[in-house]
Amino acid sequence: MGSWNSIHLKVLYNVLGWTAFVSWSISFYPQAILNFRRKSVVGLNFDFVLLNLTKHSSYLIYNASLYFSSTVQRQYRQKFGLNEMIPVAANDVAFSIHAVLLTAFTLFQVVIYDRGNQKVSKICIAIVSVAWLSAAICVFIALPRHSWLWLVNCFSTIQVVMTIIKYIPQAILNFRRKSTVGFSIGNILLDFLGGVTNYCQMAVQSIDQNSWVNFYGNIGKTMISLVSIFFDILFMVQHYILYPSKKATSPKPNVVSVEQTEGH
Repeated sequence: MGSWNSIHLKVLYNVLGWTAFVSWSISFYPQAILNFRRKSVVGLNFDFVLLNLTKHSSYLIYNASLYFSSTVQRQYRQKFGLNEMIPVAANDVAFSIHAVLLTAFTLFQVVIYDRGNQKVSKICIAIVSVAWLSAAICVFIALPRHSWLWLVNCFSTIQVVMTIIKYIPQAILNFRRKSTVGFSIGNILLDFLGGVTNYCQMAVQSIDQNSWVNFYGNIGKTMISLVSIFFDILFMVQHYILYPSKKATSPKPNVVSVEQTEGH
């Protein structure tokens, strides 16, 4: 069983991990608060929410299985080395639980608040259906073989695919509306911080162990960081550069400007 070589790196690993947990967990609240204040979810892409719920549910299954199951841990070490550390930390499990609950709550807001003419697309419903059908098939394949590590890796693969797909509908919606109004940038800024600190946490463990198994042995955690960082940068460019809020402009103190401002 692997152990830490440097107590300082172990402390840094935990600090980075819980920083990622706090950042990612708090990132769910700006959107939920914005929805509550507006009593509307117009501007929030519903596909994004449903795909996000699928992603976090599958990621929770992966994290919890690898963190709590001694059988899965044993199969992991048999595959990657007996001295390798388990790449899932307590903060990963805590984040996954919180993420599922908050995403489900956001989906509940979609049901009760003003939706305008927005709805979940048929493509999204098809993707989610295929994802869970694939998961069910993997369960039936793994059962007779007791291939539990392979099974949890299947859920990890699902969450990676969902991570890549989930951001696309919101990016397209922002592009079509030429606006990010209704989509909380606070969520994105915190998500970006979480992605960076999560990746740094993995790097610290790899440096301590002098092994990069941590990255390809937990490809799900690696991808969730890199993909999140990429799309967060895209959303920041949309919000601050391409489609800045009209309220950000400072009108001159004259009657014409005041009327124009009121019209916005």
